[in-house]
Amino acid sequence: MATWFNKQSRLVQIILLLIPVVNWFIEIVVRWSAFLKTKSLVTLVVAILVTFFGLAFGWLDLIWCLLFKHLIFANA
Repeated sequence: MATWFNKQSRLVQIILLLIPVVNWFIEIVVRWSAFLKTKSLVTLVVAILVTFFGLAFGWLDLIWCLLFKHLIFANA
């Protein structure tokens, strides 16, 4: 799912991250799929944090995505 998100156009990524409930769902799915792919401790910690505090990370990721075209620690 992280690869799918990264392949989307920047406009689609931004729209997905702008809608609050969709944002949280996309964050959870992308983070856990990135962890399953990389098995990194950093991606695990971020996936757990996003599960509980997804809206805060969502707005941060919106800005990060505008700059770098991928989510923070989910460049899988």
